[in-house]
Amino acid sequence: MNASAPNPLLELRKLGVSAWLDDLGRGMLEDGSLARLIREDGLAGVTSNPAIFANSMTNDPRYAQPITQLLPTVPSAMALYEELALHDVRAAADLFRPLYDGTAGGDGFVSLEVSPHLAYDAAGSLTEARRLWERLAVPNAFIKIPGTEAGLPVIRDLIAEGINVNVTLLFSPERYRAVARAYMDGLSARAHTGRALGVASVASFFLSRIDTLVDKLLDGLAAGGQPAARMLRGKAAVASAGRAYEIFEESLATPQWQELAARGARAQRLLWASTSAKDPSFSPVKYVEELVVPDTVNTMPLETLNTYRRLGHPELTLEHHLAESSDVREGLERLGIDLEAVALQLEREGVAKFIEPFDRLQKWLEDRRRGPKAS
Repeated sequence: MNASAPNPLLELRKLGVSAWLDDLGRGMLEDGSLARLIREDGLAGVTSNPAIFANSMTNDPRYAQPITQLLPTVPSAMALYEELALHDVRAAADLFRPLYDGTAGGDGFVSLEVSPHLAYDAAGSLTEARRLWERLAVPNAFIKIPGTEAGLPVIRDLIAEGINVNVTLLFSPERYRAVARAYMDGLSARAHTGRALGVASVASFFLSRIDTLVDKLLDGLAAGGQPAARMLRGKAAVASAGRAYEIFEESLATPQWQELAARGARAQRLLWASTSAKDPSFSPVKYVEELVVPDTVNTMPLETLNTYRRLGHPELTLEHHLAESSDVREGLERLGIDLEAVALQLEREGVAKFIEPFDRLQKWLEDRRRGPKAS
């Protein structure tokens, strides 16, 4: 980026897009780099997940001393993990608190996810979400709940209770429609009891994984004698996101939402996640550049955020893709590619991809917990 040129990340904010970081760890909290991103790049939030915490805790030596200090006080590896994660989320939330206050709760959030083992356990998710929210005790946090079928009533109940929710692992526009309905139903239940509607939510729609799977199917079709299939490579994710955004706009036009908005409710923003391009033939900022539309969040890994700062050209783009998105979805359907089936497969795989590092981290922490006893 030219030193005299506007910072593309700051320009995104002017277009109604909040740039969040898809990473969190003790290092960025203690070396000032997270504070610098907030100050210089207008970073407006942070998302975390089990894989992110597993990477941070097992590779950053800054965790060694806190772990040693906590070992005598915790009964399990899970309790140790929770103490470390809660500390990091609270510390990040403190950094974002001025933004949260300055935007009247519009931005400045940090997310903490329930155990991925609870993705299909509504009762367990509800219990853990309530407990984590109470332990965090900060207003600018989100509890992440996977957008599975089991997660829908959890979302509704948490919103009704005034607990902020980041709905994660969304791949299907129709599942997002159900999530938006659960959010509004939770607000309606809350309004019915006369409570304030200041609760917040985002719906995290995952992108690159859609293209990775669909493009593999398209390449197979092309190799099998349908060369036109290659023309749709790299288009399924944005087409799905475009449909999700149309549903977002449709939900805002419903009488239910109009009544809630009149009582002070805030819209559940779509959050574009999984935004690092996996295909080297794609632009490294593809899932930022092609998804610029007002009232959305884009959460980026640090590498993608740094690349966008250098290469980004912010302009409203998603609305330009909406007409093409319909054609892309129809084209995929003609080729026998069912995006809803793709979404279900990715949901299952996504839960598994969070369980594996989560369990690996628990084992790593348990080894440290047992170490002093063994010695």
